[in-house]
Amino acid sequence: MEQVSLLSLWLPTLLSAVIVFLAAMIAWTVLPHHRSDWVRVPNDEPLLQTIRDLSLQPGQYIFPAAMTPEGAKEADAKAKLEEGPIGSLIIRAGPPKMRKSLLFYFLFTLGVSFMVAYVGYATIAPGTEYRHVFRVLGTTAILAYSAAELPHAIWFGQTWGSSWKNVIDGLVFGLLTGGVFGWLWPGV
Repeated sequence: MEQVSLLSLWLPTLLSAVIVFLAAMIAWTVLPHHRSDWVRVPNDEPLLQTIRDLSLQPGQYIFPAAMTPEGAKEADAKAKLEEGPIGSLIIRAGPPKMRKSLLFYFLFTLGVSFMVAYVGYATIAPGTEYRHVFRVLGTTAILAYSAAELPHAIWFGQTWGSSWKNVIDGLVFGLLTGGVFGWLWPGV
């Protein structure tokens, strides 16, 4: 099978990354569907003061903390797990740095688009019709943007509603990516 040059896919790689980046900004800042993903802790000052008093460093924490299967069998750990609450907590060093976060998210979308381009380079011949390119590379991008969302609900307690909204966002991002690659796929 004749292959396209990976270098010839620079434009759909870059353009799809930019379009998904902009679509994600719209999804998170303009559209209302993610506004209910996070819920405020009522009267949060006692919780904030407790966290300050514990001097927790930035990181990911779980509670109660039975860190091994053996530890979870101990009577004290069992009682804590049964009584609850059970949860996780992410502590940041400070407010998110928007420029840095946007840069890293753009690099993420660029990385996904590059991997999609690689799948196309490895599997699709030059001059392939739009529909086939769209189907194969759109599916690849949907998997990249969506599949990793569900384990957050399965294992880590993220709400199913929030996870499914992220999957739907990923579906849109994948379709946009597949569309760009189909539109700009090199001819013979």
